[in-house]
Amino acid sequence: MRQRAVRDQQRLDSGAVSSPKDLESLQREITSLAKRQGDLEDVVLEIMERRESAQERVAELTERVSAVQAKVDDATARRDAASQELDAEAATVAKDREVVAGAVPADLLKLYDKLRAQQGGVGAARLYQRRCEGCRLELNITEVNDVKAASPDTVLRCENCHRILVRTSESGL
Repeated sequence: MRQRAVRDQQRLDSGAVSSPKDLESLQREITSLAKRQGDLEDVVLEIMERRESAQERVAELTERVSAVQAKVDDATARRDAASQELDAEAATVAKDREVVAGAVPADLLKLYDKLRAQQGGVGAARLYQRRCEGCRLELNITEVNDVKAASPDTVLRCENCHRILVRTSESGL
């Protein structure tokens, strides 16, 4: 467009066009080209401003993504460390359980495992001050008397939750 305007202007200035009608037409075309060039330059400036704004937004969002990714990486590392710690603790507990299970009679261990599966992982509960720590309910007076009368080797069970009751010196009975 610029080249065409320069070429038309040169034709006008050179005096090669002698017809007044052609001269007038050439001047209108030059004016029209100048206006159109100005309009196009305005559009280009607007597009450049939009592009700059979009680039700033991209930079901002990229920074935010990096910050979020850093948080995700940190959380993943903490999760993995906690998982390793839990795995190590589970292995230790499993070894301890094997040692204790070796000292428990087979039929009692079988009953405990069955109750544990039924009761969500807890097959035995401590008896503390007339209350079963498994179901958190107090034993009635008849059950308390049965516990007191039972020999230390007797396996007692809670009437409410059916867990094995573990009597300790702190039981208060």
